[in-house]
Amino acid sequence: MYRARLERDFKHWIDKGLLQENAARAMIAEYDGRESTFRAGRVLLMLAALLLSASILLLVAANWEELPRLARVAGIVGLVWGFHLAAAWLLQSGRTAFAAAALVLGAAAFGGGIALIGQMYHLSGDAADAALLWFVGVCVSALAFRSAAMSATAGGLACFYFGTMLTENDFSTEFDWRLWSVPVLAVIVVLLVRFTDAGRARHLAYLLVLSWLGWLYLDSPSLAFAVGLAVLGLAAFLVATLPGSPLRLLAIDAGSAPAFYSFALALLGFTGLQYEAVGLTTEVATGTGTLLVALLGIALAGAQNGAVRYLGYIAFAGELLYLAFETLGSMLGTSGFFLISGLVVACIAWLVIRIEGHMARTRQAEASR
Repeated sequence: MYRARLERDFKHWIDKGLLQENAARAMIAEYDGRESTFRAGRVLLMLAALLLSASILLLVAANWEELPRLARVAGIVGLVWGFHLAAAWLLQSGRTAFAAAALVLGAAAFGGGIALIGQMYHLSGDAADAALLWFVGVCVSALAFRSAAMSATAGGLACFYFGTMLTENDFSTEFDWRLWSVPVLAVIVVLLVRFTDAGRARHLAYLLVLSWLGWLYLDSPSLAFAVGLAVLGLAAFLVATLPGSPLRLLAIDAGSAPAFYSFALALLGFTGLQYEAVGLTTEVATGTGTLLVALLGIALAGAQNGAVRYLGYIAFAGELLYLAFETLGSMLGTSGFFLISGLVVACIAWLVIRIEGHMARTRQAEASR
């Protein structure tokens, strides 16, 4: 999608005489040569690796009872080391995509080995403990091979660990190291992402933290916690997007993630505040605050960040519908509410357009000097 938009923009600029055609071709070629660029062949290769992993595990499991115990252990160890040695050889040969697929196979064999050895020797522990050990092994592999694929796998395993803990109801909001290990795993994934240059995998860590915070609130809802989430998210969003903020350039260099996830955190907090609201006045006040936050997100980051823009639209529309059907008792009241809301939004839109126009003229004046 980004590449197609880039080609359209280059063609537009070439037609206007702002860009030379050979320079545009060179920039497209440089983009296509990046490791992070989407390639259907790599995706299909990873899918093939996952299918082969499943077939190996199913084959071993089907004949598990017929194999001697020593052969079972030797087979598992051989698979893990074999795939990793193959990955090392492929990396030396410059076949990075095949090396990544071999590492995925090695990680799958390692996870299967944990489960099968635990079953064979009747080791104590549960699925979450196995997932945590699997995560540690994948992190070691990611560091040893500096593999973006292993960083993404580690992110997926961190989410799997959290999901396993939830399904087993194995922790509470009382101090439990396994509960508080979730954000630690997210930090580890982010560090791995930076070390291995696996930019897209960082979203797994951010989504994990958001899910963890949402679960904490659902498990023990409170007004103070909802206010904390809303204030923290809104403050982070303003720091990342507000013109003049000292950290705005750093946030822009980091891509769309800082603005989007801080905005999502703020909306999560305001959703909690809406849940905590009691009485018509409080509900309307909280809903108005949510609408203003949604509009603020669209105004500050909507033009540059499509994810923030669409999330703002969804939050705004959802809050309007909630207020209309939950707080107003008649069709006339609903009609009046939408009329007033439409007028307010029109005024805000006019103000935002004026501000954006002024900023655009200022940038053009600075560029012409």
